[in-house]
Amino acid sequence: MATQMRNPYEVLGVAKTATADEIKKAYRKLARENHPDRNPGDAAAEERFKEAQDAYDLLSDAEKRERYDRFGAAGPGGFGPGGFQDVRFENVDLGDLSDLFGGVGSFFGRGARQARPRAQRGADLESRVRIAFEEALRGVEVRVPVETDTACRACGGTGAEPGTAPRQCPDCSGSGIVSDNQGLFALSQPCPRCRGNGMIVDTPCKRCRGAGRERVTKRYLVKVPPGARDGTRIRLRGKGEPGAAGGTAGDLWVRVEVERSPLYERRGADLVLEVPVTYPEAVLGATVEIPTPDGQVALKVPAGTQSGRLLRVKGRGAPKLKGGGRGDLLARVKVTVPTKLTKAEKEALESYGKALRERPREEVFRT
Repeated sequence: MATQMRNPYEVLGVAKTATADEIKKAYRKLARENHPDRNPGDAAAEERFKEAQDAYDLLSDAEKRERYDRFGAAGPGGFGPGGFQDVRFENVDLGDLSDLFGGVGSFFGRGARQARPRAQRGADLESRVRIAFEEALRGVEVRVPVETDTACRACGGTGAEPGTAPRQCPDCSGSGIVSDNQGLFALSQPCPRCRGNGMIVDTPCKRCRGAGRERVTKRYLVKVPPGARDGTRIRLRGKGEPGAAGGTAGDLWVRVEVERSPLYERRGADLVLEVPVTYPEAVLGATVEIPTPDGQVALKVPAGTQSGRLLRVKGRGAPKLKGGGRGDLLARVKVTVPTKLTKAEKEALESYGKALRERPREEVFRT
């Protein structure tokens, strides 16, 4: 006669006060570690798996858990030979287990639907493209090389040598699933002979060695929008790795790297430009020509402008990625000081200095 099953709390390694989420988390961990698919031929692991499943079935049912807490294993509906006397397998969350084991499927033979390999979305790919600052402002089209898998050109993705064809797996009759009866339930798992594909390739393709895929370099045309910044990511849907079992392909993400400009500093959609002016221009005011992404414009420097002041030229910045329109050009005034003077310049400055009579310092230090 089978031995009595031990305390379900001990089986799952949780306290008697554990919450439903804690119990579920502990069960999933044990099921993952001891599942027969991950421990082929390990009878001890299989027994631990069954024991964890029985323990979870009891503790996940509030009514049965309360009855066990009150009466123990010997009480009504408690443990009996071979497990719990009133086990109801509908309490097991098959959807969770399906996610846990990657689509292995249902564990129960009675009325349970056979699991088949689930369609899996392909992985996303990432690539980088480097463009000039001016290209980022006006937008540009570039071709990006990407390495990815594709159907083998020789076998068309079947994995079989041209002139031959895959055949239905005799062990699973093409379902990709085999069942192992375990008394009260049957464990469905991917067929070991065909690895869940349902088909067998007797003569593998020489080009792809039966994989049905080959690595190739594809080149995609990527449109970089006007106003793109360094780090902008562009998404090309369906250009990533192909999916499995009929799943959709992943996406390709292209990261834009923008070279630095020798003239402009980027502040969002605004551009900052340093504009040198002479001392007389700053004092008396002037109109100077400055470069913008769209050509030269006249900038009015007001009289008395201090070095470092920002003068705004509206609508002459970078295009905005969202909302349309353009940013502004911010001209940062830099008053230049000559390092060499002619005799006439020196005399003029000396005369100007005498006229000031220390006025700037008098204004600053006046108390």
